[in-house]
Amino acid sequence: MDLGLTDRRALVLASSRGLGRGIAEALAAEGARVMLTGRDAATLEAVAAQINARGAGQADWMQVDLTAPDFAARTAEHVRDRFGGVDILVNNTGGPKPGAARDIDVAVLMAQAQAMVASVIDLTGRLIPGMCAQGWGRVLTVASSGVEQPIPNLALSNTLRGALAGWNKTLATEVAGEGVTCNMLLPGRIHTDRLDQLDGAVAETQGKPLDEVRAASRRAIPAKRYGRVDEFGAVGAFLCSEPAGYVTGSMVRCDGGMISSV
Repeated sequence: MDLGLTDRRALVLASSRGLGRGIAEALAAEGARVMLTGRDAATLEAVAAQINARGAGQADWMQVDLTAPDFAARTAEHVRDRFGGVDILVNNTGGPKPGAARDIDVAVLMAQAQAMVASVIDLTGRLIPGMCAQGWGRVLTVASSGVEQPIPNLALSNTLRGALAGWNKTLATEVAGEGVTCNMLLPGRIHTDRLDQLDGAVAETQGKPLDEVRAASRRAIPAKRYGRVDEFGAVGAFLCSEPAGYVTGSMVRCDGGMISSV
């Protein structure tokens, strides 16, 4: 299938590793021009070089911190200067530390809300007018399975990503008639450094060996395994594609059947 992504301009947040990198690599493999972002310049430069060496789409990069007050303005300006605009925006952020709902510190909540919610909404608001003006655009927001089935001991993540779900659905209805789609991609247990961190936290909390925790986690997934980053990236690339133009306002799972709701 031709995804129609050749020379499309894509900005992928938090894409030096993990899920963001997986989507960036999948878009570039389909011929897109990708702007990588993250805090580690050396890592970004290395990832861009690897993508460019493959010879399909091309990658550029910028060092930026989602928590910085000027994040959205600076990122939007940079990508316009380098690409002349954006066709695809992939909103991806890191997750907060584990913790219970009754232990949420309001100061931590507000700081995480700035990085995980406000920054995403601000940046999207700056870039989506250009998509609407040209009659084509894709906004893909990476969230978590916790949006549909809250994850124990991840109260902050469940709370903040749930806020993005309401925003995404509202935005999708506003811009669908202008050729722009807005979807959310919900990862289940995709094997990344973040997943290793969460498994380690469970092992520490329960006083169990890490291998035992991982084995139990895999047994709870119908597919009986953790997902691969490239599998997740492929789903993301499709949702950003030309053939996916009639998919909007949706929350798409990539979870091996883990989420138990219908």
